[in-house]
Amino acid sequence: MSSFLVLGIESSCDETGVALVRAPADGGVPQLLAHALHSQVAMHADYGGVVPELASRDHIRRVLPLTSKALAQAGCTLLNVDAVAFTRGPGLAGALLVGAGVACALGAALDVPVLGVHHLEGHLLSPFLSADAPEFPFVALLVSGGHTQLMRVEGVGQYELLGESIDDAAGEAFDKSAKLIGLPYPGGPELARLAERGNAEVFNFPRPLLHSGNLDFSFAGLKTAVLTQVKKLLEPLDEQVRADLAASVQAAIVDVLVKKSLSALRQTRLKRLVVAGGVSANRALREQMNAACKARGVRVHYPELELCTDNGAMIAMAAAMRMQAGVEVPQKDYSFDVRARWPLQEVAQITEKTQHAKA
Repeated sequence: MSSFLVLGIESSCDETGVALVRAPADGGVPQLLAHALHSQVAMHADYGGVVPELASRDHIRRVLPLTSKALAQAGCTLLNVDAVAFTRGPGLAGALLVGAGVACALGAALDVPVLGVHHLEGHLLSPFLSADAPEFPFVALLVSGGHTQLMRVEGVGQYELLGESIDDAAGEAFDKSAKLIGLPYPGGPELARLAERGNAEVFNFPRPLLHSGNLDFSFAGLKTAVLTQVKKLLEPLDEQVRADLAASVQAAIVDVLVKKSLSALRQTRLKRLVVAGGVSANRALREQMNAACKARGVRVHYPELELCTDNGAMIAMAAAMRMQAGVEVPQKDYSFDVRARWPLQEVAQITEKTQHAKA
């Protein structure tokens, strides 16, 4: 077989994603053939956040029509699929079970192997789908929802944790600060849009752990500082004050992310950085990270903007790259479980055990 076709399903939270990736068996760069995505943002907006039960039910409604759509875009049928991948975790347990159940049912019906993928590994490898794909090794800044981590990445499945959030992650800081300012769900993107009209120097918010000497993150104190500042201001907040608050919050978060990433590059002596996850779409973060890395001769890579949020393409890509690298062999075992909490370091440990067994 000169190449193989992977169908990827993502259902960890409030986006249902399905994609098809074709990967050369000899280890060439996998190619994204098609991807289809449905966001539940409008459905959850009335509640001010994700309602897990509603998310699970909507995944059930969406996943098969999206699969048909992706297959049509790629000019394929289910009979062309060689393996099915799904997000095993972390995420909402009920939402994950939808994708896992559909993936294993498809695998059994087609008599093809299935592979459960770590959600953060999907984000970490998503820049390989871009026109400017990275090369190993590199430092990775993962900024996805409730996760902010710095990793040293030597290869597929070879991940060393350098630092992580010890309380609120960057994405949570965006969302919680947005809610305090009075912005609607989803708060992070709304705050970033409002920040473009604000002055980031009006409010001097803290940069937690910026000079801690380690690579960990903490944004809970920033949220508290925003709450304290909002209480001091006259209600209701006028539009310019809210814009200045948004810009100042964004500046504090971006400053920490950029400087901690530069510290990780210095410590590892690597000259390549990957920034991935939903927050990697933030324009201010990209501009400041690009400028800082250019000044230091560091190459920085991002996913394509449309692939920064949760999507099936990153799941199919991660599965294809794991199969190519031989770090995991998909099985025709159609029983399944999900991992609502699942440290990425465990994936690296599984990879290490597999390599030792081969040796």
